[in-house]
Amino acid sequence: MAKSIFELREAYFSYPGKIPALCGINLDIEEGSRVAIIGSNGTGKSTLLLMLDALLFPHKGTIKFLGKELKEALFNDPGFTRSFRSRVGFVFQNSDIQLFCPTVKEDIIFGPLQLGISQEQINRRLDKIIGIFNIAHLLPRPGHRLSAGEKKKVALASVLIIEPQVLLLDEPTAGLDPQTIRNIIDIILEFNQTGKTIITATHDLHIVEEIAGSVHILGRDKNIIRTGAPVQILSDQDFLRENNLTHIHSHRHQDTIHTHPHLHTEHHH
Repeated sequence: MAKSIFELREAYFSYPGKIPALCGINLDIEEGSRVAIIGSNGTGKSTLLLMLDALLFPHKGTIKFLGKELKEALFNDPGFTRSFRSRVGFVFQNSDIQLFCPTVKEDIIFGPLQLGISQEQINRRLDKIIGIFNIAHLLPRPGHRLSAGEKKKVALASVLIIEPQVLLLDEPTAGLDPQTIRNIIDIILEFNQTGKTIITATHDLHIVEEIAGSVHILGRDKNIIRTGAPVQILSDQDFLRENNLTHIHSHRHQDTIHTHPHLHTEHHH
């Protein structure tokens, strides 16, 4: 029987000014699973990931990690903080948040250094990660000089070098070219095959079937309105349309206008 890695019960969160961001989230995520969290903009996907990464805490309700309730006070304990941060890695939607050192090499080894991993071990992991991402040529460069795809690879490398049990990804393919998307999906799936848990928030429905075994949909009321296998959810066009996950497009061909639905995705402009 798979072990629950995260359990949320009636979790609520509001931003300052009482703006509700999550309303009554009930969610179980099993170890080693591939989970996608989808919903139109403003339904709380990023907030939910921030809560799973213990950067935000519920105002009401609970969140547990491996059976232990996560509360802000726990993170006053350096031992617990180090243990949690070494197990849960977060790749932000905006790579610039994660790239702040003078060089790419320093960005990648920043996390392991903070976690007290030995220099010898860091060097070993760095060699391995450079090989996986094929980024040796980027190491001496400053992060702000990279392309969007290079930044995303470096941000992902800086998290995977920690060797976390859980990988949280916020819109990992947003704004990237198809080849980079392919590379990143392959790396994510290989990571999952080693028994690690992958949780991806996205509205790029093209990638959902590949990166997820189960899907949770956040609705306008900022709670989970449906859970299921990707193929069931993606084939329900009425449901997707009602929840603003598809949009109708018109194309004019000579004198005829054809109208057909499109998945809401980053690839379609």
